[in-house]
Amino acid sequence: MNINLTLVGQMITFILLIILMRKYLYGPLSAAMAARRQKIAEGLEAAERGKSEQHLAERRAAEVLNEAKQRATEIVAAAEKRGNEVREEAKAVARQEAEQIVAAARAEVEQEYNRAREELRTRVSQLAVEGAERILGREIDPKAHAQILERMVAQI
Repeated sequence: MNINLTLVGQMITFILLIILMRKYLYGPLSAAMAARRQKIAEGLEAAERGKSEQHLAERRAAEVLNEAKQRATEIVAAAEKRGNEVREEAKAVARQEAEQIVAAARAEVEQEYNRAREELRTRVSQLAVEGAERILGREIDPKAHAQILERMVAQI
């Protein structure tokens, strides 16, 4: 056997082996690696998008939180304002009721005063009649002397 022929046969076998490996092993392996590389790149890109979306969501959440705090502050201020208005309205109603009570009390006092005055006049006229009876020593008829008694009461 010739060494050259063996060497040429081995070379042909080696070249055939390389061609077959390239066609059936390296091609699919290379495609699988490219697909994997593409998936990894897409995953990294998605992670970056997720981070940026997370930052945007955090910013939006902070804005919403600030708006909510501001709205809560406005609501508290409005509630305090309304509370003050209600308090003032209650004070006004209480003042009005107090004035009505005072007016009613004054009217009642005036009535009591007039009633006491009339009772006093009646009592004074009775005392005047009794005094006149004692002084004159006889009985005075109040009906007969009503006009005189009315003038006396009016003067009192």
